[in-house]
Amino acid sequence: MQLMSLPQRQLHCGRFQLDLSQPQIMGILNVTPDSFSDGGQHLHKEQAIQHALQMIEQGASLIDIGGESTRPNASVVSVEEEMRRVIPVVEALAQYDVIMSIDTSQPQVMRAAVVAGAHIWNDVRALTRPQALETAAALNIPVVLMHMRGEPSTMNQLDQYTDVTADVMTELQQRLDQAIAVGVKPDNIIIDPGFGFAKNSSQNFQLLNEFWKLNQLGYPILSGLSRKRFIGDALNGVAAQERGVGSAVGHLLSIQQGASIVRAHDIKATDDAIKMWKMMNAH
Repeated sequence: MQLMSLPQRQLHCGRFQLDLSQPQIMGILNVTPDSFSDGGQHLHKEQAIQHALQMIEQGASLIDIGGESTRPNASVVSVEEEMRRVIPVVEALAQYDVIMSIDTSQPQVMRAAVVAGAHIWNDVRALTRPQALETAAALNIPVVLMHMRGEPSTMNQLDQYTDVTADVMTELQQRLDQAIAVGVKPDNIIIDPGFGFAKNSSQNFQLLNEFWKLNQLGYPILSGLSRKRFIGDALNGVAAQERGVGSAVGHLLSIQQGASIVRAHDIKATDDAIKMWKMMNAH
C-alpha cells in the first residue's frame, strides 16, 4: 500500500460543487426488493426519503439511488419498473440540497432521472448498454465508470486475471478511451475498480492493497466495497449487516490511497473513520 493525496479539484454537479480534495461519502439507497444486504427496506418512497435524510444527517454528501439489484444472479428488471422505483424518489429528494447519483445502466432511466433532478450517472456496466455512451455525452453530467466483466449473472465465472490490478486498469482504460472518443468530457469521469464484481476474495484484497496504482489513470476514484463478501470473509463469515466496521476500515484504506468518494451503507461508521483520519492529518 502506498499513501496518496486526493486530487485538488471540484466536480460540477448541476448547481452543486463536490470538493474531491476531501473524502466524500456516497450513501447507498437501494429501492429494490432484492439487493444483497438491504433489499426491501426502502422500497416505498416514504421509507426511501426518510433513509436518505438520515444518511445526509450522518455525513453523506451524495445519495446513490438504485432500482436494480446487481448482486450475483439478481433478477432482471425492466426499464419501466426501474423508472417506477427510482424517479419518484429523485423528484422528492430534489427538494433538498443534496447531490444525487443514479445507479443504473439504462440510458432511458438516466435521462428521466436528470429531468427529475439527478446529477451523476453511476454505471456498474461502464456505459456498455446500447446508446449509453452517446447519452452520457449528450447529458454532459459526471459519470462513474466501474470495472466489471460480463453481467451479474455471469461475473463470478469471469475472475481469471494475470494480475488483477493491472488487468482492471487496462480494461478501465479501454472504457475511458471509448467514452472520450464519443464525446464524454474527461472532467466528468470518475473511475471505480469494481470491488466484488468478477473478482474473488483474494483478488479484492490485492486490489485494495494496490488501490493507489489506480491514480496512474489520472481520474478521481470511487471505492465501493461496502459490506461486500470479501469483508465478510475477513470477519469469519459474518452477515452483511455486521460488516459496517470492516467496510469503514476498507474505505479508509481506499481514501489513504487516493479515493475521493466512498460508497457506503454504514454512514456514521464511515464518517467517524474519516473524522479520525482528518484529525490525525491535521497534526
